[in-house]
Order: sequence, then structure tokens, then C-alpha cells
Amino acid sequence: MRVLLLGADGFIGRRVADRLYADPELQVTVLGRRDTADIRFDLAAGSPGALARFLDAVMPRVVVNCAGATYGSPRDLVRANTQAVATVCEAIRRSHDPARLVHVGSAAEYGPVAIGTSTAETADPRPIGPYGVTKLAGTELALSSGLDAVVLRIFDVVGPGVPAGSLFGRLSEGLRRALERGEPQVRAADLSAFRDFVDVRDVARAVQSAAVSAATGVINIGGGTGVRLRDAAHLLVRASGFEGRLLEESRSPIPGADGTDRPGEVLWRQADIRTARERLGWRPRVPLEESLADIWMETACRV
Repeated sequence: MRVLLLGADGFIGRRVADRLYADPELQVTVLGRRDTADIRFDLAAGSPGALARFLDAVMPRVVVNCAGATYGSPRDLVRANTQAVATVCEAIRRSHDPARLVHVGSAAEYGPVAIGTSTAETADPRPIGPYGVTKLAGTELALSSGLDAVVLRIFDVVGPGVPAGSLFGRLSEGLRRALERGEPQVRAADLSAFRDFVDVRDVARAVQSAAVSAATGVINIGGGTGVRLRDAAHLLVRASGFEGRLLEESRSPIPGADGTDRPGEVLWRQADIRTARERLGWRPRVPLEESLADIWMETACRV
């Protein structure tokens, strides 16, 4: 089966590419902006007509869209997370034999939820900030396109290759410096919130399963458990062998309307992943401790 992969250079996209290339039943073509892509194309700037011509040349049965942006100005996020998705959907519709679309969404589309709850796909999205808003817009475009489309709403991704600017990327580098310099403490951001962690390799398995399935709509991909950031950070500290103190930034007590949350802040995240089990036959395999240990090993081996 022919698969066209978009966004293969990103954190998730790299692992998805590895997974798809390893499947002998799949013929993978990569489309992107960099020289390493099989087809050079900028989704945020290119036209749907031009992309449709590439689709007609490759004739994929499935298009996997891992492209997007996490950081940047609102304008940049709109281009990467919304405009690019509109281009992909329109191009698939214009192609002679429309492919199935597997689109990578984000748990940020849900926004704040009640502490202690599991968020199912039926929850009303209430994103806060440009990232969540633009990702939700991309999801809505995919689902309303009339295509054979599934959106994987990914929760908090960890594991090897994690971006240097992420929480665990920064903490891992801080631990490395502290060990090299013999420093007794490492500073970290506020770690009081809870997140639902899923290893990037498990995410790649979910994408592969979605590509060969008939599932449509939104499907949550997460670990299924809310974990306090502080507990996860200490797993990383333990993996590094650092025996000093982890100094955490204090959290200012500004309650929200329900008395549990600060305005505009997500304190709790936990995915209901029953749909992924039922419709994709997927469940997470890599434990958080292993994911964090692998992050540390990459950092420790860095020259």
C-alpha cells in the first residue's frame, strides 16, 4: 500500500517514518520542505492544485499528516496548523483517486477539564491559546472535508528525540550540566500539574494502525493515566543519577472560577483511550520510566 507522509522531520514524524518504513507492506513517500524529502513542497505556502498533482503522481492510498507547529506567532501557527490542513484536504479532494487521511491532532484542543476526570472524544473542545485553537481548526477541517479521515488526538508525547525546548528536554540538559560541573541543584519550572504521557514510539504504532484501519472521527492517543509532572521529573532525575536538589519554581495561587484552576491554565490531563483499544486495537506499551530513561541516555551521550 502506498503512503504519503507529511511532516517526517518533526519529533513525532521521525518516529512515524521509522515505523512505516519498517513495514514491508507499505511503500512510503515523504513530502516536505527539506532536501531529505522525496518531494519538495511547502504545505503552508503551496497551492492545493500543485499538491493534487503530486498526489496523482504518487497515487497514495493513505496520506499521513504529522506536519504542524507547536511554537511561534499566532500567524505562524495558523499557517502550519490550519492553513496547511486546508491545503491537504482540498488537494486530496481534487485528486483523481482521493486517499484516506490520517491527521495528527493534539490534546490541547480540549483545553481545561475537571481535575480527576478522563477526557473522552465526546468532550466539548475548549482550547486556550493560539496553539490549541489552530490545532482544533485543523481537526475540524479534516473532519468536515467529506474525506475518509481519522484524527488522532495525541496527549503528552515523551521519549527519545524529545525537543530541546520541551520540559524534559530542558530538565535533562540541566541535569547533564549539573553533573558535569558538580553543581548541587537543578532548577525546573512549576511541576504541580498532571499530564498524560505517551511514548513517541507508541504514537507511531497508533498512526500505523490508523493508516491500515477503517476508523474515522477523533481517537485519543495517550497513556490513560494522569501523572504529576513532579513525579515524572523525579523519574528523570533518578535515571540521570543526580543526587542533588531539584528546585521548582513556585506556583502563584490564583484560583479560577471553580476554585481549582488558574484562568487559562490546564492543571489536569488524562485521556480516555477506550476508543483506541476498540477501533485500532492499540494500547500504550512503553512505560514512562523507560521513555524518560531513553531521553536521559540521549542527553548523556551528547558531545
